[in-house]
Amino acid sequence: MTRSDPAPATPVTPGLLTRLLRAREAGLVGLLLLVTLGTAAINPLFLGAGSVRDLFLNVAIIALLVVGETIVLLMKHVDLSISSVVGLSAFLTGSLFATHPDLPIPLALLFGLALGTVLGAVNGLLVAYGRVPALVATLGTLYVFRGVTYAVVHGGQINASNLPAAFLGFGTGSVLGIPNLVLLVVVIMLGFGAYLGSWRGGREYYALGSNAEAAVLAGISVTRRTMTGFVLSGAIAGLAGVLYLARFGTVDATAGTGLELQVIAAAVVGGVSINGGVGTLFGAGIGALLLGVMGSALVTLRAPGFYQQAIQGALLLGAISVDMLVARRTAKHLQAAPDHPGRTK
Repeated sequence: MTRSDPAPATPVTPGLLTRLLRAREAGLVGLLLLVTLGTAAINPLFLGAGSVRDLFLNVAIIALLVVGETIVLLMKHVDLSISSVVGLSAFLTGSLFATHPDLPIPLALLFGLALGTVLGAVNGLLVAYGRVPALVATLGTLYVFRGVTYAVVHGGQINASNLPAAFLGFGTGSVLGIPNLVLLVVVIMLGFGAYLGSWRGGREYYALGSNAEAAVLAGISVTRRTMTGFVLSGAIAGLAGVLYLARFGTVDATAGTGLELQVIAAAVVGGVSINGGVGTLFGAGIGALLLGVMGSALVTLRAPGFYQQAIQGALLLGAISVDMLVARRTAKHLQAAPDHPGRTK
C-alpha cells in the first residue's frame, strides 16, 4: 500500500452491534434459567408437567402477538390497538360458532385473520397515508375497536357451552405432549423469523426503522411497507383472538384488555429497540417467555400481584436503557470509522 492509498474501511459497527445483541439475548436466557431453577429449588412443583404446560399455554398468546408488534417496532412505530383486536375477534368468532356450530376450525382461524387484516388496514391507512403518528393513531383505534366490541357484546358473554367440542378440544389438545396452540405459535414465529432475517421484504422493515430517508433512496416504498406492517400486526392479532377463545372458552367485552402493554414489554425486554431497526423474533420470544416465567414464579411463591407489574416495569426500563447505550456506542463507532464523513481527518 502506498502513502496515497486510502485506509480500508473497517466494519466496526455491525460487529459491535451484533455482539451486543447476542450478549443481551444470552443474558436473557441466563436470567430465564436462573428464575426457573431458583423457583424450582424452592417449590419443585414449579417444573411439574402440568405447571410447564400451563405456562407455555399462557405465554403462547403473548408470544404470537409479539410477532406482529415486533414488525411494527422495527419500523419505529407502535401498535397499541392489538388488545382490542383480540377482544373483538374472540367475541365475533364465538358468536359465529354460536350460530354455526358446524363451522370448521380452519374457517374460524381464517375469519380471525380476515377481521384482523381489516382492522390492521385501518391503522395502516391512518399512519402510512394519513401521516398520523402511530402512537396517536393506534391509541385512538384501541378505544374505537374496544367501543365497537362493547356495542356488539351489549352485556353478553360467550361461554364454553356455546362452542363446539372440537374447537375447545383444539384449544386444550396436544401433539406428543406439546399443546396445539404452542406448536402453532412456534411455527408462525419460525416462519416470520426466517422472513425478517432472510427475505428482502423482511429486511426492508429494518431499513425503514434504521433510516427512512435512506430507505427511500434505496428504492423502498416506505408507505407500502408501513401499510403492510400494520396489516400483518392486525392479522396476527385477529388470529390471536381466535386462539384466545379456544384457550379460555369464555369471553366478554373486556377480553384481551391490557395485553398490549405486556406484548410491548416482552418485545422491548427481548431486544427489539423502540428506536426501530434493531431486534430479532428469537429475542422477543425469549422476552415473552421470561415475563411469563416470572409471573408464574411469583404466583408459585405466593408473592403479591403488584410485584409482577413492578418487575415488568423495571425490566422495561432496563431494556430501554440498554437500547440507549447501544445507540450511543453505535453512533460513536460510526463517527470513529475511517470512512465516516463526519470524522475529523
